[in-house]
Amino acid sequence: MKYPIILPLVFIAAGLSACSEDKHDTEQQIRPVLFRVAEPRETVAMGFTGTVEAKFSADLGFQVLGRITSRHVSVGDLVKKDDVLANIDATALQLAVNQASADLASSVAKLDLAKVNEQRQITLVASAASTKEQLETAIQSREAAEATVKQLQASLTKAKEQLGYADLKADTDGVVSTVSAEVGQVVSAGQTVMTIARLEARDAVVDIPDSFDKLSRIGTPFEVTLQANPVIRVTGTVRETAPQSDASTRTRRTKIALDSPPDTFRLGSTVTAMPAAPSEGYLWLPTSAIGGAQDQQFVWVIDKASKTVSRRNVTVRPSAAGGVDILSGLNKGEHVVTAGVNTLTDNQTVKIPDEMPL
Repeated sequence: MKYPIILPLVFIAAGLSACSEDKHDTEQQIRPVLFRVAEPRETVAMGFTGTVEAKFSADLGFQVLGRITSRHVSVGDLVKKDDVLANIDATALQLAVNQASADLASSVAKLDLAKVNEQRQITLVASAASTKEQLETAIQSREAAEATVKQLQASLTKAKEQLGYADLKADTDGVVSTVSAEVGQVVSAGQTVMTIARLEARDAVVDIPDSFDKLSRIGTPFEVTLQANPVIRVTGTVRETAPQSDASTRTRRTKIALDSPPDTFRLGSTVTAMPAAPSEGYLWLPTSAIGGAQDQQFVWVIDKASKTVSRRNVTVRPSAAGGVDILSGLNKGEHVVTAGVNTLTDNQTVKIPDEMPL
């Protein structure tokens, strides 16, 4: 008797469930999106802070062991080639020169005596007052004395050269960038005493994030301004970039060769390097707005009236400051989806947020 009542209830419940699923499917088709108006990119003061460094620098040190007795320059001093920068105690080196000179003088005296003895033996042999064996011995003594003189001359030259090492001289024009040893300190041969930076070529050294990896490519043009006086600016190009990014900052150390920088670009000055990308009037979009493969890329254009999207094929190229330039396929002022481009379909209804477009 109860079945006629139960069956209608079951059908009603099934119908309500189906309506609920249809409504749920309809709601799923309305997708909230973020968008951006397609326009040429505004000039943005995007730059990377860095410092001015010398392109070439040299660590200088004494070539012999010794105690520093004087230092004639400090950090920031300009030096010329062959200027004496510092000295070490040359007492032992001077004594070595004196000894080598005395040894050479003694050897020269012995050589003179050997020559006289040789000439005497030649005369005696000619008069049959001496034998050939004695003459040959005299000749050998003279030759040995000559060899000894040559050896001691080389020793004296070496000793004088070693004495010259007591003076630390600049090997090029430049500026003293660091001083690593002080008066009274005993330094070993080759130990760095100071660093000389050459001034004819300077770099702007900056750290560029991995997200702007295109900017760290060799030859990329930059415009570098002096933070102390932003009016002063020079151009430059990337000449060297680190092969790997820093593990903690995810940036690459990049060196930008400056083109004829003025004297105000002193070593250590803080600068801002901005990519010198030419403005050609192309529409600009973030990379997230581009979908598809490399040879067939597209964007989703929003119809503001119907709140639907349509797929549009575009031709793009990487922009120097990140994102992409739109070469064809899009008109200025059109609204383009910037997030979720791979999950939309043609004529899909979208919900546009009230917030400012991104």
